[in-house]
Amino acid sequence: MDALRREIDRAFEDFGLRTSPFRTAFLPGRAGRRYPLVNVYEDKDALYAEALTPGVNPESLNVSVVRNTLTVSGEKQPTVNGVKAEAFHRNERGAGQFKRTVELPVEVDSSGVVANYNDGILRITLPKATEAKPQQIQVNVA
Repeated sequence: MDALRREIDRAFEDFGLRTSPFRTAFLPGRAGRRYPLVNVYEDKDALYAEALTPGVNPESLNVSVVRNTLTVSGEKQPTVNGVKAEAFHRNERGAGQFKRTVELPVEVDSSGVVANYNDGILRITLPKATEAKPQQIQVNVA
């Protein structure tokens, strides 16, 4: 049932429709699976992914790529330790483990992937696989 829900959500997102008007990173349930927020863009040689991960210890981050699937995982530690849950009046900055998998539009060369973390943003450069790069075909004139 959960898999069906995800597929329906993706279908709406493909048409530019969000299924939730709120950014709900770290909330329990399905919303927590959308953390970190990720932008993906490309040029002719590579794809670039930027994951919004403020407050995450970069040493906890794991990046993996298999064919055309990018996975980012890690853990965000709580900002306040030792405070009981009932002591909070408001607790919107969640913490815990996360894992986000993003399907990429083309296959990438996983041996050339580079990831850098700066100011809360994880930037990943994913070189396109040779087969995925546009090929210039010479037109022969008879």
